[in-house]
Amino acid sequence: MKLFEPVDMREGHPVQKIVAFTIPMLLGNVAQQLYNTVDSIIVGRYVGDNALAAVGSAGPILNLMLVLFMGISVGASIMVSQYFGAQQREDLSKAICCCITMTAIASLFIMIVGPLVARPLLKLLNTPASIIDWCTSYLIIIFVGIMGGGFYNILGGVLRGLGDSVSALVYLLVATALNIVLDYVFVAIFSMGVAGVAWATVISQFVSAVLSLIKITRMKDVFDLKASWLKPDGFYIKSLVRLGLPSGVTQAIFSMSMIIVQSLTNSFGETFIAANVIVMRIDGFVMLPAFSFGSSMTTFAGQNVGAGQIERVKKGTKNATFTAMGVSAVITVLILLFGKHLMAIFTNTEELINLSYRMMQILAVGYILMEVTQCLSGVMRGAGDTVTPMWISILTSVVIRVPLAYIMVDLTKTPALPQGDCGMMYMSLVITWTVGALITFIAYKHGKWLKTADKLIQRG
Repeated sequence: MKLFEPVDMREGHPVQKIVAFTIPMLLGNVAQQLYNTVDSIIVGRYVGDNALAAVGSAGPILNLMLVLFMGISVGASIMVSQYFGAQQREDLSKAICCCITMTAIASLFIMIVGPLVARPLLKLLNTPASIIDWCTSYLIIIFVGIMGGGFYNILGGVLRGLGDSVSALVYLLVATALNIVLDYVFVAIFSMGVAGVAWATVISQFVSAVLSLIKITRMKDVFDLKASWLKPDGFYIKSLVRLGLPSGVTQAIFSMSMIIVQSLTNSFGETFIAANVIVMRIDGFVMLPAFSFGSSMTTFAGQNVGAGQIERVKKGTKNATFTAMGVSAVITVLILLFGKHLMAIFTNTEELINLSYRMMQILAVGYILMEVTQCLSGVMRGAGDTVTPMWISILTSVVIRVPLAYIMVDLTKTPALPQGDCGMMYMSLVITWTVGALITFIAYKHGKWLKTADKLIQRG
């Protein structure tokens, strides 16, 4: 297996191929997570806890505006992996060109709409007056420069669909290193504050996008990139929307639920907001194996369904899911043992460190279950069934999580805790993850992904 060439996951030992594909993707996800984490560390250390809270409070709104890229990226990865598996070169080429065009359109939309809605949404969430200006500045800069991040995410999805997770990793590592340097220069030396970390992120993501585009244009042995095919094609746009829309809708609804919960978070004040930012940054790293294995399973299932190898999909899914759960268990133990040291990277405030670690202890029990949800959902998406994971996510993120968080916090209100126990917000999340894993397992065993795969095979 050559390092910088597409990986054919239709042959060889399934788990070995999945793990080999997952490792560079995991490292890439770690690097991408460093974007936001380094932002938080730099502003927390050089500007203060309120600046740390500001960067975190901007997150849910930023995620909401990025759902277009989420949908395009997932749809691109599925389409590309299936056409690659079926060895349909022209369809593969036109699908990739369609993804490039749709990304440009989505970027322009966010560049226009994002800055207009940033501050009104922050006010709607009762963002504290002490941090709202910083939040607004951060969001506007990110939205104006969104095209770099958008193209990297979509082109990364294309590369993963082709089985090449290494190239995306290398480009992202370069951009991450640049981001760390620029964060320090803009904030610690030039005193640009929250705006400095935003500009560092925009510039770094633009670099990763350019490198990914150069790689795509040189893969002439795999597909053809023609200017005439960049013109929107109804068939491929419909396929992209059909495959990517459910994931985009899922992310939109998830982001909306996070915004609603963020309003509850804000009610506890700046200290808890800052603690929540720290927890979510650490949580982002702990969740990376789940997301990486899930993305790998999408490519694995897509290529093998395209080749008509359903039994190979089943075998690989079982073994890879257990492998992913083992990886998550080890990481969870390490987090519990060394969690306080990780929290101290973000702040010197002892109260903030202890509060963050307490919240992390609550979340720890749920991480292994997330591996089940992500791996099995990835298989369903790769087979073309993107709707079932969407409904499961809506049920858990909205119908269960949001009311449960408010109810559990409300039930713990006392004279000593007039706002309730903030830990109940995280306990509600663990309950949600548990229910989600159970429903996903049932859907995988008895769901419609097999029927969707059979239809795709018959069409092929």
